[in-house]
Amino acid sequence: MAQIIVVQHTTVVNEGTSFIADVLLVDGRIEKIGTIPINPGYQVVDGTGKHLLPGIIDGQVHFRDPGLTHKGDLYTESKAAIAGGVTSFIDMPNTVPNVLTVEMLADKYELASHKSLANYAFFLGVNGDTIDEVIKTDTSKLIGVSDDGLYFTKKGNLLADNPETMEKLFTHCKAIIAIHSEKEQLIEKNENAYRQKYGDNVPVKFHPVIRSTKACYEATKRAISLAKKHNARLHILHLTTEAETHLFENDIPLREKKITTEVSVHHLWFSDKDYERLGTLIKWNPAIKTEQDKQGLLRALLDDRIDIITTDHAPHTLEEKQKPYFQSMSGAPMVQHSLNCMLEFYKNGFISLEKIVEKMCHNPAILYRIEKRGFIKAGYYADLTLVDLNNPWTVTKENLLYKCGWSPLEGTTFSTKIEKTVVNGNLIYDNGQFQEGIFGMPLVCNK
Repeated sequence: MAQIIVVQHTTVVNEGTSFIADVLLVDGRIEKIGTIPINPGYQVVDGTGKHLLPGIIDGQVHFRDPGLTHKGDLYTESKAAIAGGVTSFIDMPNTVPNVLTVEMLADKYELASHKSLANYAFFLGVNGDTIDEVIKTDTSKLIGVSDDGLYFTKKGNLLADNPETMEKLFTHCKAIIAIHSEKEQLIEKNENAYRQKYGDNVPVKFHPVIRSTKACYEATKRAISLAKKHNARLHILHLTTEAETHLFENDIPLREKKITTEVSVHHLWFSDKDYERLGTLIKWNPAIKTEQDKQGLLRALLDDRIDIITTDHAPHTLEEKQKPYFQSMSGAPMVQHSLNCMLEFYKNGFISLEKIVEKMCHNPAILYRIEKRGFIKAGYYADLTLVDLNNPWTVTKENLLYKCGWSPLEGTTFSTKIEKTVVNGNLIYDNGQFQEGIFGMPLVCNK
């Protein structure tokens, strides 16, 4: 049974407002928000001058378990997540083996039950080879199905490049279909052109030209068209271009949307000017693009064409990242610092605290219909993070918790600090110290 905790005199940020209150946590749930008399048995957390947010729900991570655990695993990466204020995550299927059956999916949930410190859910993988099995499954019970990362296994696994496969899935699947949206044919054409000029040592600055705006836009436009034709539930993962933002709508509430999208933190934080400094360390698929794209993504986030913020946390070893362009793995670790990045945008006047909470906490819970999480409300699970908005610190190798041991943000000084993180009513993270041996819960979806 979780301890009774009261967070006193804190600024609660929730549902578009900020106000000073006490918050009482009992048996893993939020019991009361208001003025709370202190009883001798309470564990008191002084929130004076601090801001209390709902725990972040990260809708896209690659925690590498099973099979790729030299890069990261459910324990190490969930620990890093909690230090960053992330209390729940949804993990992608591109592990070894790929999570392509309900049996593999069940195994992954079992693994997380005794490894993950944060709450967890998992996408079922789908590709051209497994679609018939997927549509036989009761997909209404799944948090979602996805092809993300499966293109690493073999060419042709991206749904966005296979309209017939996509139509079949849209016709039969009752779950959210979350896709990696790039047109492989265009990318291959660009790769061949740059290989002819540079061989295998293509300068990484050409990555956003090879994985071009056109490749993203054409794939996304076609996927949306097909989803609308079949009235399917489509979610476009990690949007990267300003052009694509105009394909999405903001005229109805998120609960009613059938077509949704997200932006990953690194596509807001970095731009193509950073390739010169960081090289393949910021090689992601889809690619980090121009400053204009970065600004366009932020505008779409603010006006609700983009629905949620994710990390696409994808650890690789430093050795894997530092290989020549075509051999360097795509992806990087971000989950420990996503909230800090967004809080820097707040400090610089680009976004409000309330909007950050909407996009990182409320909306993931709404989009994936996650039961009793993502809000600071009586009766909801006590998933919370306490932040100090005036406590500068610098990212170094020594304070990283990723198993891969590096970050593209090393040397970055943040002006805000995550001080405490509560998961299911347990104070799991407290100023650098962890309460070990208490594991998260599976996320439950209300379909």
